[in-house]
Amino acid sequence: MQPYPPLGSLYAASVTREQGYSVALFDAMLAESEDEWAAALDRHQPRFAVLFEDNFNYLSKMCLMRMREAAFAMIGMAHQRGITVLLCGADATDHAKQYLEQGASYVIRGEGEQTLVDLLGSLTGRASKPVADISGIAFLDEAGNLVETLPRPALRNLDSLPFPAWDLVDRERYRTIWMARHGYYSVNMVTTRGCPYSCNWCAKPIWGQRYNVRSPENVVAELKLIRETLAPDHIWFADDIFGLKPGWVQHFADLLEAEGIKIPFKSLNRADLLLQADTIPALKRAGADTIWIGAESGSQKILDAMDKGTQVEDIYETTVRLKAAGIRVGFFLQFGYLGETREDIAKTIQMVRDLLPDDIGISVSYPLPGTKFYERVKSELGGKTNWQDSDDLAMLYHGPYSTDFYRQLHTVIHKEYRARKTLKRLSGGTLRPWRPADVRQFGAMVYHTVTLPAARAKLNALDH
Repeated sequence: MQPYPPLGSLYAASVTREQGYSVALFDAMLAESEDEWAAALDRHQPRFAVLFEDNFNYLSKMCLMRMREAAFAMIGMAHQRGITVLLCGADATDHAKQYLEQGASYVIRGEGEQTLVDLLGSLTGRASKPVADISGIAFLDEAGNLVETLPRPALRNLDSLPFPAWDLVDRERYRTIWMARHGYYSVNMVTTRGCPYSCNWCAKPIWGQRYNVRSPENVVAELKLIRETLAPDHIWFADDIFGLKPGWVQHFADLLEAEGIKIPFKSLNRADLLLQADTIPALKRAGADTIWIGAESGSQKILDAMDKGTQVEDIYETTVRLKAAGIRVGFFLQFGYLGETREDIAKTIQMVRDLLPDDIGISVSYPLPGTKFYERVKSELGGKTNWQDSDDLAMLYHGPYSTDFYRQLHTVIHKEYRARKTLKRLSGGTLRPWRPADVRQFGAMVYHTVTLPAARAKLNALDH
């Protein structure tokens, strides 16, 4: 229950409205089922239904089967009503024919805003360019063969884009959910598109290796607008890497201080980049509350095999510096990569023990089309090539250990981590087991501590 509006759709809505089109938003994040989409189609009766995937959400890159099935159902509902369906997204880019065969008319491949505008212009007769001459699309010809036009270059000047169509969002519903569940209201933004690094398991069907960044001035202008219209308590910068451009964070912090803006935020950063110059102090000045690091592993052997380009020592030093600056730290951890051993796993667990980050997210290696990792293991993929949901944790290839092993490893690490976290609070005097608010956390610590030996024994039994 940490919902964020679909930024991709909001950008597409802004760009199309700028061209004079009437736009309504169906926010799938808040929908209970695909039936709400059918009701929205009947209510608005659009000429075009555009499924514009939020490519700033990492779950979109994972191409979960639940998401694909929902998209297929929504395509069918629109197609049955005689509505032209257009799609844009990572999974549709990789598997265009599957979506077209479900009833979509066109798939927008890669970055979508300008291609969507060109396509709508051609389909409505506002522009004279034939559809077949538009870069960045896929469609089926009369014989049912897939046609893919030339790729479209990524947009370099991100400041030229209008701000997302925040007025289309049910702001009060989002605020109500956040306040009820967490006691604060968070809103998402992006300052960049793409990532120039070459982690060999990371899919990049939208921007490839290209990396473009908004100016600090442009981001601050949007922050001012969001502060005035949405009044959030917190910002999530959903960039693949926040503040990668040298000097960007420092300039951003200066502008925010000059404007008197300081909204706490979380972002994803690279450990090695955080060690450069005064980056961490600048992040603190800008309002950084939590920094997530793609730590992945505590084994240098695994980091090198991934082409991660970082050192385990970077993770240690960065964590120490962030905590000293009063910034919370989160670790993304990945298990199951090629060649992983129990020794490698133990090094990652020890890193978590040593550094005790404020939060952790655990996954297993996930082969996605277009990556070197996928090419190495595709001959081992069976009938299941995608997870059903984000907590699936299934090994899709013949990894070092079984799916059951990694699911149990997930349980073991979380039990130990959460017990240690609570014990630290208890020893530091910030957790009082007699205080009503802390009773549940204290009880969970006891439960995890008592059940941890059995969980470890079960893990060891699965080590084969």
